[in-house]
Amino acid sequence: MAAADRVPGILGRKVGMTQVYDDAGNVVPVTVVQAGPCDVLQIRTTDRDGYEAVQLGFLDKPRRLASRSERGHVAKLDSKRAKQRAAGGVEILPKAGCEPKRFIREIRGAAGDLQVGAKVDVTAMDGVGRVDVIGVSKGRGFSGAMRRHNFSGQRATHGVKKCHRALGGTGASAFPSRLFKGKRMPGQYGAQRCTVRNQLLLRVLPEQNLLLIRGAAPGPNGGYLVVKQTNKM
Repeated sequence: MAAADRVPGILGRKVGMTQVYDDAGNVVPVTVVQAGPCDVLQIRTTDRDGYEAVQLGFLDKPRRLASRSERGHVAKLDSKRAKQRAAGGVEILPKAGCEPKRFIREIRGAAGDLQVGAKVDVTAMDGVGRVDVIGVSKGRGFSGAMRRHNFSGQRATHGVKKCHRALGGTGASAFPSRLFKGKRMPGQYGAQRCTVRNQLLLRVLPEQNLLLIRGAAPGPNGGYLVVKQTNKM
């Protein structure tokens, strides 16, 4: 893929972790990401949308499982409303003409020579040294303060009875007689969008549509990821 039609990112799915040897013979832990091929579904422009971005779709979704809006997002559907809008002179945006997608995200940046309906594969990441990996972390349910915030817990000696893993005091005395926002307490742990920044992109394997990224990536094996060129250099 030429530099003029390169999008600064790609969508993928986490395969798992392994280790490889670098050029110096050192063992490096890597996350294997199945990246692309992705379809370009929409092009965001400053004139029409107020910002520049490329909307990508990853993995086909069976039509029987897709809603009408999902099917109409990627392909033209003949409907009464569409005919009325066309007759009224409303500009109809181009469609990719592909199958509905399971995972759709926008990546900010200029589209270059990319057009709606084009394919983006792992060769788009050639020459990219470091990347940001965005995903949804593993959900761990409702957790206590020791697990969620790494609290040490109460003492395991005299004076502590049946509350060794308890949170402890949270108040603020007579003044201000309330809890401050953001107090670290038990609650929902994980299942949140998170970003691992400035990771080294070790290898790009076009034949297998794989990326080898140094270190860990958020989420479980099989989870969807957004891999894009970092701006933290």
